[in-house]
Amino acid sequence: MLTVILSFLLTSVPLTVTYDGQVVDELMREDFELHYVDPLLIDETKLELQMDVLNDKMYKEPTDAKLADNGNIIKEKPGIALDRMEFKNGFRDYFYGRDTAEIALPERTIYPRVDSELIAEIREQEIGSYATDFKENNEERSRNIELASEAINNHVVFPGEEFSFNEVVGKRTEEKGYKRAPVIVKGELSEDIGGGICQVSSTLYNAVDLEGIEMTERYSHSRSVPYVPPGRDATVSWYGPDFAFTNQLKHPILIRASAENGNMDIKILSATDGQ
Repeated sequence: MLTVILSFLLTSVPLTVTYDGQVVDELMREDFELHYVDPLLIDETKLELQMDVLNDKMYKEPTDAKLADNGNIIKEKPGIALDRMEFKNGFRDYFYGRDTAEIALPERTIYPRVDSELIAEIREQEIGSYATDFKENNEERSRNIELASEAINNHVVFPGEEFSFNEVVGKRTEEKGYKRAPVIVKGELSEDIGGGICQVSSTLYNAVDLEGIEMTERYSHSRSVPYVPPGRDATVSWYGPDFAFTNQLKHPILIRASAENGNMDIKILSATDGQ
C-alpha cells in the first residue's frame, strides 16, 4: 500500500526535455514504472528506447579529415550524441522526485575516426596505384563508376583492419543516384542498378595488390572483362560476392580514387616508412 501511495505522489508532473532551448519531448513518470514488479522501479528497457529517440533528435555525425583534390587537408569535425549516462542520472532524479521536472539533453562529443594529423602523416608516400579506362558516352555506367569512386575516396584502412568494398560503398540504389547499366550474371550480359562498379573494385584490387596487404575475399567474373587483364578483376554484388582485404602494414593506408574524363585512377598512400 505504501508503494502505491508513493508512486501516486510522484506522477503528477511531466519531465520536460529540452535541447538548444527548445522543448523536444515530455515524459511521464508512470510510463517508465516497472508495473508488474514494483512501480518504484524504472523500466530500464523503456528508458533505453526513449534515449534512442532523444539521441536521434540531437545526433550529428562526425566528419573525418580528408584530402581535397588540390592536396590540401580538409579538417575533421567532431559529432554530437546524447550523453546517456548523464541523462539517465537526471531522469532518475526526476523519477524519484529529487530534482525539478526539466532536463536539457546532455551532449557527448564523438571524435572523428580520422583527423588532420593522421592524414598529414599518411599522405607522404604513394605505395601503389592503378588506372583503367571507361567509355564516357555510356552515361549510366560512367555515373555508377563515379559514385563508387567517391564512396571509397579518402577512406583510411588502419593496421589490422579489413576493408570491405560492399560495406564502404553501401547498397547501390536509385535513391543514391545509381543507374541501370550492363552487368555480367552467370556469364551473360544483363542490366542492373549499379552496373559498372566492378571496374572500381577491380581497379582497387590491382592498386592494393601489394606486400603487406592480404586479400581476404575476391572473385573473378564468369567471363573476361575489357578493363583489366584476365584474372586481375574483382567482381562485387550487394547480395553476392564482395572484395575485401586486410592492411597488415604498420601504418594506415589512404585510398585516393577518382573517375573523370573516362579514366578510373586509384592511388594508395601511406607514411614514408609504411612498410
